[in-house]
Amino acid sequence: MPHSVDIYVGQRLRLRRSMLGMSQEQLGSATGITFQQVQKYERGINRMGASRLYDFSKILSTPISYFFEGFTDSNKTAVAESGAPAYEVEAMTGKDTMALVRAFSEIKNPKVRRQVLQLARSLAGKELQD
Repeated sequence: MPHSVDIYVGQRLRLRRSMLGMSQEQLGSATGITFQQVQKYERGINRMGASRLYDFSKILSTPISYFFEGFTDSNKTAVAESGAPAYEVEAMTGKDTMALVRAFSEIKNPKVRRQVLQLARSLAGKELQD
């Protein structure tokens, strides 16, 4: 049975990789491992050593602490019981969500970014009212 921390770190790895639009194969090639090994890390089946976590953080341009952000004892319990974190990772790594995040991150004008965010919130509010 995978340890809850390994599952959580693996899901954070998957989230970051997806946010960057990188495939498991691309990440594997960059680190010298197979995409199957990346899959096992992302599922928490295999534990990551410190050097592998360091490599991933450099390739994914994120601090090592990113992989542990939000992990608490309550997350640990939720992960152990359900095999997934307390929040829904799948919603954050969906194809449409990732496309939206990538497009949003390409908007350089802060005023336009705020307007897009306001539009999204407004549309979400209308969905809830309907």
